[in-house]
This record gives sequence, structure tokens and C-alpha cells, in this order.
Amino acid sequence: MPLETMTYSEGLRLSEERRRMVAEQIVSRGVKDPLVLQAMRTVPRHEFVPHDLRESAYRDAPLPIGREQTISQPYIVALMTETLKLEGGEKVLEIGTGSGYQAAVLAKIARRVYSIERFKPLSKEAERLLISLGIYNVVCDVGDGSKGWPAQAPFDRIVVTAAPEHLPEALCDQLADGALLVVPVGPQTRDQRLERHRKVGHRLVREDLGAVRFVPMVHG
Repeated sequence: MPLETMTYSEGLRLSEERRRMVAEQIVSRGVKDPLVLQAMRTVPRHEFVPHDLRESAYRDAPLPIGREQTISQPYIVALMTETLKLEGGEKVLEIGTGSGYQAAVLAKIARRVYSIERFKPLSKEAERLLISLGIYNVVCDVGDGSKGWPAQAPFDRIVVTAAPEHLPEALCDQLADGALLVVPVGPQTRDQRLERHRKVGHRLVREDLGAVRFVPMVHG
């Protein structure tokens, strides 16, 4: 779908809302990585939400995107991106393309992003939108995210935007040595924990980064 045209004044207003979003929702909560902050200031979040929710695009909240999926609140996108410790040049696997917003933010920093989505319409729409925005270093595919993308492994970073009850072994196997995996883990009946795992040889070193709430990872 081509980008919708907007007036000059509307564009300025949305740019200002995006600037305030970064200052008030992200920097104020402790996100400091300049690469992440610049990506969040650059990517037009309003393009990744349904048109009737455009006025809410820069609110501090997740928003529905259809098929019982959501676009995460801006702070969570920034936090997860910072947690990956990207420096540029990395090969990243994203599980759960959704609207494509997180992939777009990652693509502003990483060398290449591989993104898997189980819902084909969401994947195809995200792919079209990313290309229309001039973001060409994201490769989208449809599949079971719990299995990763073995044909493209190993990855320098893996980020999961839906919560499995247990850490998928396939994703761990697709990490390069020294690579990082960021994933929310836990059932829907209670808060999940955001975890970061670093692969060191044949083992993983886990860090607990706090409570979060994500849609569940669905197999198949």
C-alpha cells in the first residue's frame, strides 16, 4: 500500500509528536543509546498503525494492528532495541514482524534484519510498507517463529516480540558465539520476564531485565 499523502502542517505536527515521544517516553525512562534514540526519532510510527489510529500513534501505549496482534508501545521498542547493544553491522533475526515497526527501527542501526511473521497478510503488508519507506535491508518471511530461520543462521542478535512460555531451543542454536538473544518469557496468566541471553561457547548466560507483557508466541 503506498504511503498516504498528508499536508505540510500535518507532517510537521507528527514530527513534533515523534520528537516529544522520544523525549518524554523514552529518554525520561533511561534509554540513552544515541543510535536507538536517532532511529526512534526517524522512523514514522504513524505509518505502522491503522489509519483510524494515526492520531494515537505517538501515545505511550500499544495499539491493535489486527489479527489480535499489537504494535508495542514506543518505550518497549526502544528498550528492546537498546538491550540488543547494536553497534551497526549486525545480522539480526526478529521473531514477530507484526506491523514492521520494530524491524524498521532495527534496520536503521543493523546491517541486515531477517523478520519472521506467522500471519501472511501482516508479513506482506509490512514488507510493502518498509519498501515504500525506503528501508531495503529487511527480509521478511512467513513461518513458525519458534523455529527461527536456520537457512540464514547464525545471527549476531535475535529479538523476539511475542512471549513463549519457555525459551525456544532452536533460537538458541542459531546464535553466533558471543551473540545476544532478547526475549519475553512466561505464560499469559502472569507477568512475563524480559530476558537477555548471551551465547558463550555452548552455554547461555541469562540476565533478567524485568516484568513485561507481550502477546503469546504461537507455534505453527
